[in-house]
Amino acid sequence: MADQLTVAVLGTGIMGAAMARNLARSGHAVRAWNRTRAKAEPLSDDGAHIADTPAEAVDGADVVLTMLHDGPAVRQVMGEAAPGLRAGVRWVQSTTVGIEAVGPLADLAARHELVFFDAPVLGTREPAEAGKLTVLAAGPAEDPQAQAVFDAVGAKTVRTSEDAADGSASALKLVANSWVFILTHGIGEVLALAKGLGVDPARFFELIDGGPLDAGYARVKGSLILDGGLDPASFGLDTAAKDTRLILEAAREGGVRLDLAEAGLERFRRASDQGHGDQDMAAGYYASFDR
Repeated sequence: MADQLTVAVLGTGIMGAAMARNLARSGHAVRAWNRTRAKAEPLSDDGAHIADTPAEAVDGADVVLTMLHDGPAVRQVMGEAAPGLRAGVRWVQSTTVGIEAVGPLADLAARHELVFFDAPVLGTREPAEAGKLTVLAAGPAEDPQAQAVFDAVGAKTVRTSEDAADGSASALKLVANSWVFILTHGIGEVLALAKGLGVDPARFFELIDGGPLDAGYARVKGSLILDGGLDPASFGLDTAAKDTRLILEAAREGGVRLDLAEAGLERFRRASDQGHGDQDMAAGYYASFDR
């Protein structure tokens, strides 16, 4: 592993906070910033320095990790931070920004002579907290500083390309998320139908147990619905809606029609309108019912 690094973490929501903690536990010096400072403050217990501005957070950093809401947020925040970075600093961009946003971010990195990695992650709150995310990485191979960050936050790194600007890592992330959302909507509708028909959900799970219809992720999300475990969110519903929009934009660019994703976005929209936007995305279940 590389020697101790100073890592600036910009964005300390569900994923960013967990990644910052694992970086600190791995022996790196962490400087954290979040637009709402109160969300970053608990990281001080893990030894992180809490900064008031992105520019303060990146002061002296070897690596900058961005885990913000979307592409525009990343551009804005790094636009504030990048002028204070020295040439050669690694920028590990882990926000799910979609494919079209990657090129402009790579251009921003090039203007400031930063070494750019498009590195979205696959996983939710629990694997993030355990340092067991899967990192999908496009960028220079065998870079010890970036790899030290990948190793601190993830259990596996999947390399897609040495060209971080080609969008390959973000494309793979959208494909993976499309499957995650299909499973989530599927189990939500199954459990809604069971409720409507008076079927005990346990009978359904017994029916599929161990067979080709069984799916571990559907069981996880189904348990959240049945056990009332939608707070705190493992993967927020409004964030899932944002990612679905990115999937649909990419599909249109690729000449592909995604009927399930279109329907899924509508389910997320209805559930958010019902007040479930901050809950886990499994709360899309409630879209099957009137308020």
